[in-house]
Amino acid sequence: MNTLSSLWTDSADGELGIWMSALAGIAAALAVALAMTVYFRLGYRTWRDVVRHGLAVLAAAALLAFVAYDMRHAALAYLGLNPSKPAVEFEICMPRETLAAVTADTQIELHTDRNQTLALVDGVSDLADGRALLRGAVALNHRTADRVLVVNLPGKGTFEFRLRLPAEPHRTEQFGPWHLADRIASPLTGSVAPQDAYTIRYRVL
Repeated sequence: MNTLSSLWTDSADGELGIWMSALAGIAAALAVALAMTVYFRLGYRTWRDVVRHGLAVLAAAALLAFVAYDMRHAALAYLGLNPSKPAVEFEICMPRETLAAVTADTQIELHTDRNQTLALVDGVSDLADGRALLRGAVALNHRTADRVLVVNLPGKGTFEFRLRLPAEPHRTEQFGPWHLADRIASPLTGSVAPQDAYTIRYRVL
């Protein structure tokens, strides 16, 4: 029920944005048509009239360009696409022995209710507390609040971290607080409870 409600709300917001942009476009078109009618009927006699009418035409052209951009943004948002394509930079802390076997087979994906996107791994570094830090980034290609970062380490397990972000997150300069893993699946013990040793923090680029 929550998922259906969320999808309905996102769709309604998108439709409202498109309608508002369309109304703004109609108003802009009427304003330009009125300005052109006055321009061609009155004509101009002095250089001041030329400058004044030229500025009016430039303002009308700028208004139309803005409306076209706004309608495109609203349409892409309604389709679930974010034209600015933000990304999430993340840092994941795990026991050092868990991340010691990071190889080319290691795969990190962002799972959403719309798609799956591969993340880029930036590197691994050791921490003083006996853990290791895995860094990476992944693009946010769709407008949705259902995002789970899945880290698959062959032979070690699968680790899932839910990203607590709104459908259209704002960019942040600082990393957010650390969060525990939401699910850990080990090939030896199966599904186990999250532990303090498995944490993630992230920011939106």
